[in-house]
Parts: sequence; structure tokens; C-alpha cells
Amino acid sequence: MFVIFGASGNVGRATVAALVEAGQPVRAVVHDRAQGDAFERIGCDVVVCELADSAAVQRALEGADAVQMLCPVPRGDAEPADTMRRAIDAVETALRARPPSVLLALSDYGAERPRGTGITVLFHELERRWRGIAARSIMLRSAEHMHNWARVMPLALETGVLPSFHHPLSKQFPTVAASDVGRVAAQLLLDESEQALRVVSVECEHRVNAYEVAQTLGEASGRKIDAVAVPREAWEQTLSRAGLGAAHVALIVELYDAHNAGMIDVEAGAGERRFGSTSLRDVFDEIVPRVMAMRNASVRGERL
Repeated sequence: MFVIFGASGNVGRATVAALVEAGQPVRAVVHDRAQGDAFERIGCDVVVCELADSAAVQRALEGADAVQMLCPVPRGDAEPADTMRRAIDAVETALRARPPSVLLALSDYGAERPRGTGITVLFHELERRWRGIAARSIMLRSAEHMHNWARVMPLALETGVLPSFHHPLSKQFPTVAASDVGRVAAQLLLDESEQALRVVSVECEHRVNAYEVAQTLGEASGRKIDAVAVPREAWEQTLSRAGLGAAHVALIVELYDAHNAGMIDVEAGAGERRFGSTSLRDVFDEIVPRVMAMRNASVRGERL
């Protein structure tokens, strides 16, 4: 049995689809029962579970041969690092009680660094705590997800300005489609390699810069979009206006400082590399119509 935690997310859905297509038995673990209907329709077992509930995680692991596990940074939480660490602890307890043969942990570029990388430090802790529990551990580190740009798309489409914390705007950085991460994860779970530990990095075939992101958004929306670097001294205020608490703001600021210092990348000389074929334009062509529809609906509502 393949047990996929976070099955309703962009990565998890792609992993589940690939495993089902390969004819494998899949248990989709979700945090809301309504999310399970679609998975039941394609033949999956469905379990509702919160990662912070170690007993519930153990029940979801029953009969698992291979597990895909994640631990997302809680958005909107007053103390996201503390909350994520509690989830990491709970998952570790459950995994040690019911260790699967294969554990694939979804991680991030830069997770090899123990400090100075903001949010990514939490993935360093995740890897350190979870590796070695299963007979075969896979740490799948992904580049920045292309879907993250959806957070600023409404502003960019309204103003024609795409704000970026990537400095300088010409700096090339790795990115990846979540669906490609999910497909690579499925390939790794199906691989019969006997390696006790694999560290795998995944990104798109082509790196981009903020100017290219703005150009791609413009092409996908039919509007002129210019990339503008948010001044470093304005980062905290900008993130606070987006509704993030002070602790979350501090994590993101440190993360982008690390990005701009070249610290968030493939670990030199370590592990394997995989490349996704989904382009930034492919992802934006999917996202932009939804963002524009929501924006137009909001405008109509204001006029009413």
C-alpha cells in the first residue's frame, strides 16, 4: 500500500494520479473529508488525518509499504515554526511506531543548511528527524514552486507591476511545477533501488529570473507586466500588509536574504538531480484564467 499524505495538494494529487495509473493500491490522506470524494472515485482508500495528531498519523500508516510525507509551513499561524516543529515531532513518533519500508519526505532546496535560511531551516530539521526511520529514506528537495507566484498575481494583473523579493531582478533561480514534483515522487516510490538514503533535487529544465516571470505572466494574461524589486527595507512592511504575522515575516525575510546570497540551491556534490518538463508558461496558463475570473467576480460584486 502506498500512503500519500497531503494527497489533495498540488504535489500529492500528481503523485496519487501517477501511482493509480501504474495500477498500485493507494491510500490518500487528507485533512478534510470533503477532499476525499475525488480520490474514492478513482479507487483510493481515504483517511482523514491532521499531522499534529500522532495517533491519527499512526492509524493512517497501518499496512503501509511506502509513504510520501510532507509537513507544510502553516500559513496564518502566529508561530509557524513552533507549530511545524510540533507536527514534525508527531510524525516522527508515528513513523517510529509504524515504520514503512520506504519513506519519501518532501523537502526544499537548501535543506542541508542548519541555519540562516528562514523557513528552509525547518526542512533541515524535518530531514534530520525523519531520515533513517524507514529501511529506505528518500529526501526529495524541490526548487521554488511556480504556483507560489499566484499569491501576487491579482496585484500584478491589476497594477501591471509584479513585485519580487529576488534581487537583482536579472538573477536566475531554480523553480519547478508542483505536478512535476509529484510525478518524480511517484517514480522514486516505485523505484526498487535498495539505497538506504537518497537525496534527490528536482527543478524545471530552465531557470528563470524575475523579468522572465513578469514577461510570462504578461503573455499568459495579454497584459503588460513589469517586474519591480521590492526594496529590502520594505520587505517586512509588505509581508505584514499581506496578513502575515511577525514570526512568519521574519522567516520569509531570512529565506529571501539566503536566496539572494546564493544559499538556496542544489547541494553541491550531493545526491541525484531530476528535471521537470512543465514550463512556467504551462503553469501560468492554468492559473491566470482562475485569478482573472476571481478578480472580475470581485469587481462585479463591488459594483453591485
